[in-house]
Amino acid sequence: MSSVPLAVPRSSAGYRPFPNLAHRNALQQRFEVPALVRALGLPRDRRVLEVGCGRGVALPALARLLAPSLLVGLELEPELVEEARRALRCTGLDIPVFQGDVRRLPFADGSFDIVVDFGTCYHIADPGRALAEIERVLSPGGLFVHETPVGQLFAHPARSLGRTLPWSCAPALARRRHAFLWASESKA
Repeated sequence: MSSVPLAVPRSSAGYRPFPNLAHRNALQQRFEVPALVRALGLPRDRRVLEVGCGRGVALPALARLLAPSLLVGLELEPELVEEARRALRCTGLDIPVFQGDVRRLPFADGSFDIVVDFGTCYHIADPGRALAEIERVLSPGGLFVHETPVGQLFAHPARSLGRTLPWSCAPALARRRHAFLWASESKA
């Protein structure tokens, strides 16, 4: 895999933590990631970033299904970053996991062809800033893959009710595919 183009990391104030549930992680790895990849027709051999990767549970499935040229995880919580790194070492996969904030991504413009978000943007203060950052690090024609409000409601019913994403903050992102629980936006 190629190297990761890093920018200078910035502050992570304003994050609202969300519980990391073991049963949710198991479902994500075994069922959600494969279904998402199939339903959205995600391309292989691309540079992929998962934001809010938590314990890194989805990263092995993304590696297996997408055979990316680069796969990177990003997580705000230092404890989860270390847990993800340990878990990935046990699988034998060489996937870097960085500590950072989706609202201030520590990567250069156009660094990734696919950015995957399993709900992080729904559960932070200022999701518009996160969408703008995701748009910035996507290459032209790149894909932002995310849960829909319905997907969020199924995954986290108590915390997700009424939450939406402020798409006006990322005007270059346009709907590519919608598959009920997941959607992808393409960068113009």
